[in-house]
Amino acid sequence: MGDLVALFRTLPNAKGSFATKWVNPDLLGYEPQGRTRIRMSLMPPALAKLLDVRTSPVAERIAAIPDLHRAGYEVHLNFSPVVLHEGWEAEWGALFEELDDLLPAAVKDQLAAEIIMLTYNRDLHEINLAWHPKAEDLLWRPDIQEEKVSESGGVNLRYRTRWKGRWLQRFKDLLASRMPYCRVRYAF
Repeated sequence: MGDLVALFRTLPNAKGSFATKWVNPDLLGYEPQGRTRIRMSLMPPALAKLLDVRTSPVAERIAAIPDLHRAGYEVHLNFSPVVLHEGWEAEWGALFEELDDLLPAAVKDQLAAEIIMLTYNRDLHEINLAWHPKAEDLLWRPDIQEEKVSESGGVNLRYRTRWKGRWLQRFKDLLASRMPYCRVRYAF
């Protein structure tokens, strides 16, 4: 990773970018000089505890953001996956309030986010039924999901088209009300 960060320091018309769910202190010594963007993946802590197994806890990820910014990274947020369930708006609202309380002004001044609604598939569902069935109560929701064939020909499940746009707009409105400085780079 250090080699890639060093490479992007030398490329005048390019910027490195990666998403992570890990807090890696080694990143602080790579001297990115603003030429690498880190997109810290976040979701409400209770949801992450269930779905983001074997990753850094959300509180640690949030705490690392100011350090990464001070080290010279452009830091954005990756709200992903957005999993719809009873109470999702309250959970995300609490996360946005926590971020607003903890992020310094220098981070807020350059902050942007991407929002990615859950996409899922039957193969993952079958695997998770065997090793992580509690997650399936949230991930496998055929009552609000529909099949979609991807560009590569795979069959995925996503939230139903006629509702997904409405739910995505509600998410964006909630973000704008709690963190109006956070620009949305893209959402789908």
